[in-house]
Amino acid sequence: MDVVSEKMSVLFLLLTVSSSCFSQETMPEFSYPDVFNDPERDTLITGKFPADFIWGSATSAYQIEGGWDEDGKGMSIWDTFTHQDPPRIYNAQNGDLACDSYHKISDDVAILKNLGVSYYRFSISWPRVLPNGTLDVINEAGFTYYDNLITELLANGIEPMVTLYHWDLPQTLQDIGGWENDDLADIFNDYADLCFQRLGSRVKYWITFNEPYVVCWLGYGINVFAPGIYSPGYAPYRAAHTIIKAHAKAYNTYKEKYSSWGAKISITLSTDFGIPENPDREEDVAAADRYMQFTAGWFAHAIFKNGDYPDVMKWQVGNKSEAQGLSESRLPTFTEEEKAYIRGTYDFFGLNSYTSTVCRGEENQGTDPNYEGDQDVTRYQPGEWPTSTSGWLKPVPWGLRGLLNWIKDEYNDPDIFITENGISTAEDSQLDDSDPRITFYRAYINEVLKAIMYDDVSVKGYFAWSLMDNFEWTSGYSQRFGLHYVDFEDDDRPRTAKESAQWFKELIEYNGFSSANFSSQSISLISILCIAILTLLST
Repeated sequence: MDVVSEKMSVLFLLLTVSSSCFSQETMPEFSYPDVFNDPERDTLITGKFPADFIWGSATSAYQIEGGWDEDGKGMSIWDTFTHQDPPRIYNAQNGDLACDSYHKISDDVAILKNLGVSYYRFSISWPRVLPNGTLDVINEAGFTYYDNLITELLANGIEPMVTLYHWDLPQTLQDIGGWENDDLADIFNDYADLCFQRLGSRVKYWITFNEPYVVCWLGYGINVFAPGIYSPGYAPYRAAHTIIKAHAKAYNTYKEKYSSWGAKISITLSTDFGIPENPDREEDVAAADRYMQFTAGWFAHAIFKNGDYPDVMKWQVGNKSEAQGLSESRLPTFTEEEKAYIRGTYDFFGLNSYTSTVCRGEENQGTDPNYEGDQDVTRYQPGEWPTSTSGWLKPVPWGLRGLLNWIKDEYNDPDIFITENGISTAEDSQLDDSDPRITFYRAYINEVLKAIMYDDVSVKGYFAWSLMDNFEWTSGYSQRFGLHYVDFEDDDRPRTAKESAQWFKELIEYNGFSSANFSSQSISLISILCIAILTLLST
């Protein structure tokens, strides 16, 4: 064989290898190869999302706005909680200034536009528009801020998705019992009605409550979040009962008074995906389902099914209450009229999810009333799972696909919006967040694509948490979830795009995954092949 023929043979072999490696629909690659490497479950795939798929990013008022006491804004429970002495927050930090978004509408919209998203999910600060929480005082400056934000978003081709309650209850309403007070259902409805009236003609999606599970358990159960109440066996159930009724009132108010504007309205729920420790052990399978019913189902069963709590939840809490010598269940009851009013108050399923949890069926031996003890579930996350800066957040990409399928099966295939999903890095991390953030997004969003393509789950949109680094509740500024870096040492709070922002932008532009969206391993192999071919041709 002459030299030219030999070169041509090698060239043909290289091209064949290149074609076989990169022309397939599924890419032979894993995001977390040391832990999750099941070829049937964990292999990344290429493909595009539906043409009308919504891409967005999300924030919340207290975490970014600052301006905590400006222009007539009232105190929220988080203003109170973060100003306590001794401090309850990492390094005594707070959201007084946060990202200063109250003064930086143009900056925020600019980074959204550069990102290429079509939607921005933000929340309204209830005490900014109603300082006392009620209609007796309306703060026009607050509405002007949100009106200006929506105006600038729309001028730049970005639609608003507006959350009415993202945890910052007016302190005056907490002073009368907060969500344990049944009157708040009507008071919240008045607030929602006013927001619909003032802003609704330009909003296509409304969310009533963000993560009520967190509000009820961390805020009213174990004294971790504002308002800082410790009542693990009683207050969470009372607060949830009011929140469900408040949601239903706001939903029905919109449909009765503003339906001509055509917006969709629902609630955003949070849950980990419950995985049975031993899928062949009946007790563990039941425990995983019980965990799901006590978290997502706590709110979703009434709204998406029959207006009432899950049967297993009523059974568990009822039996525990009886064993504790109580004359009635600690879980409140809805009237038949309330059930009819609550049932079906949704236009989509808003989902916040970050991780998964392993569940083992094990009877709780404690005798004190406790929401978690009511479940008879022991939960943990294996030590070999990947980690993040947040101790509770261990990436389990395939868990998101499992959760999406669970929602489809459990709630009759609703449209689903993933309204939050992301991962944290340390406070000293800045712009290079390829690992873990790009790794996380690539893995999780790829599982969303699988759920759509392979499982026919009706996922309609994905919102990355978060648009920028912000105040991460009791962790202060020590955990960074942002696509954009915020320098909290600079009073001007500049925003700078991280590497993940560019990656997310390219994903949106393509509307899915090509080989370019995958890791440097694939790119490196392509580069090696190209160099080899060019070298061969030049010699």
